[in-house]
Amino acid sequence: MTEGPRQRSSTAGSAKDAAAQKESGGVALKKEIGLVSACGIIVGNIIGSGIFVSPKGVLENGSSVGVALIVWIITGIITAIGALCYAELGVTIPKSGGDYSYVKDIFGGLAGFLRLWIAVLVIYPTNQAVIALTFSNYVLQPLFPTCFPPENGLRLLAAICLRE
Repeated sequence: MTEGPRQRSSTAGSAKDAAAQKESGGVALKKEIGLVSACGIIVGNIIGSGIFVSPKGVLENGSSVGVALIVWIITGIITAIGALCYAELGVTIPKSGGDYSYVKDIFGGLAGFLRLWIAVLVIYPTNQAVIALTFSNYVLQPLFPTCFPPENGLRLLAAICLRE
């Protein structure tokens, strides 16, 4: 079997991966991530748009600024523990596929299949809708300084954002 252009690599580590891939007969992603990619993942997935929405709700529902800070510290610790658990899964199960691979290896094929389809049909579209509505709220808020922006305007701008 000859190597195609996608299998060739310039680094020694990637050459080892390509040799292992050739022996196993499968296709795999490169196991590399740079500083910019890592920062993009952290900002995009972990922080997300919630950082722009939740402070207002925490301050409104908390009895004081001190209570809001305590809530933020506690949730930050919980989030850090979750991120460390996710990193441990990534080191323990070094496969492509993220959540699907983890759930499939730990709970079996059916659970992995259900997780994947629930993510594709429910979780990811809902997440994108929330981000689009948050964006449209922040864009339209300066146009309506004394009141809330109209719901139809928020929805229309969010739908335009989702259309890409």
